[in-house]
Amino acid sequence: MSRMGLLLLLLLLAPPLWPFSLSPPDTPEGKATIAGLILSVLEKATSFLKKRLPEINLDGVVGFRVLEVHLQGIQEKWAQDAQLQPLSLRVGKLQQNLAPLLHRSIVYLKLSDPKYLREFQPTIQPRFWKLPHVWTHINASMVYPTFEPQDSFSEEQSDMCLVQLLGTGTDGSQPCKLSDFCRTLMTKLGCSGYCLSHQLLFFLFARMKGCTTGLFHQSQHYMNLFCANMMDLNRRAEAIGYAYPTRDIFMENIMFCGIGGFSDFYKLRWLEAILSWQKPQEGCFGRPDAEEEKLPKDVQHQQHYLIRVKRREKQFADGCSSHNTAMAVAALGGFLYALARHPPANGELRQATLAPPMATDVHSSVPAIHQEDKTHAFGPSF
Repeated sequence: MSRMGLLLLLLLLAPPLWPFSLSPPDTPEGKATIAGLILSVLEKATSFLKKRLPEINLDGVVGFRVLEVHLQGIQEKWAQDAQLQPLSLRVGKLQQNLAPLLHRSIVYLKLSDPKYLREFQPTIQPRFWKLPHVWTHINASMVYPTFEPQDSFSEEQSDMCLVQLLGTGTDGSQPCKLSDFCRTLMTKLGCSGYCLSHQLLFFLFARMKGCTTGLFHQSQHYMNLFCANMMDLNRRAEAIGYAYPTRDIFMENIMFCGIGGFSDFYKLRWLEAILSWQKPQEGCFGRPDAEEEKLPKDVQHQQHYLIRVKRREKQFADGCSSHNTAMAVAALGGFLYALARHPPANGELRQATLAPPMATDVHSSVPAIHQEDKTHAFGPSF
């Protein structure tokens, strides 16, 4: 059997990810049902944050801060719609529960990791993250013909460049500074996984800080490039059944590219998958209670481009992951924001269409997976 045939067989044999399929949000009732499910998951995750607050790391706090910003944008919209006022009240209550937790988190971070807090504190401030008001789509022709066979990306080097950009280093430099080393690192082609998502994060930070000169004049080009490839990697993760090691980077890609304004990432089937990954008792996201499957070697090879190793990851004894939970709530906040800000036009949900690829990954012999995508998604033109 060909490798592509094996991937398709795995998709056909895979059990349903959720006890029911979500209805498209093309009616007020459908929209309210989906929003209610997302809010229930977010409420449980916020309870998890409250219980584990002293142990949550900065990356975890960032995810919940991004969620808070999404909730603010949602409440402004839903408060104007009488039919959605009950949901608006739930959103407001969730915001009220989150605000003191995020404020208190800084006290714990000062004790647990003061240097990292000093360097990245802007990212957990209330007005740092800005949400998109104009949406764009992926250009599939920008997907790399092949990814680097080995991920040589260094988190320490990435942090150095991000700190330089934020202007929070000890040298007293101003924001938007860019060294030749960081220019090369953050525009390098062929990256996958963690390397790729942090290249996008670099240009997202530049946008949040208002950096517009020099290389940052081309920020949209690089965001288009990186999100096209992050979409390709997310489809690879989907094709192998969302194996646990791929879920963190899968959700991170949705979080970052969603904030970047790429509405293609808000797909109903991806929402169903993420909702199903929450641990119902703990309210967190992390390692499944029963490790799912030993994947065939062909599929394991695909994971190579998708696995993320996080230096500051916080894994709890019960399988909960601080970073997984943060990426999940931030991504789900984005789904909710897209649903609220861009309801279907005239009650009709349109579908996203992407151009078919011309390139194939020569390392794995598995073609880049971006055929016409006619599954439902949220946003202005899905």
